[in-house]
Amino acid sequence: MPRKAKSKDVQFEASLERLEEIVDKLEGGEVPLSEAISLYEEGIKLSKICLKQLNEVELKLKKISTELDGSFTVEDL
Repeated sequence: MPRKAKSKDVQFEASLERLEEIVDKLEGGEVPLSEAISLYEEGIKLSKICLKQLNEVELKLKKISTELDGSFTVEDL
């Protein structure tokens, strides 16, 4: 049975998608300076959200350990 998407997963995907939109707009060079600054600030906030979530996932993956019998266990943080 497929796993339901958690709100953090959805938030990460939405944040990443919005960040890509911002990058495309800024790289296009057609944005007025005041809007570019606002987009840049939004992009920084979104990148921090994504980085935080990626760091949390990395820590969780590090908690996966192999037992002596070859089975795997996952310890929540």
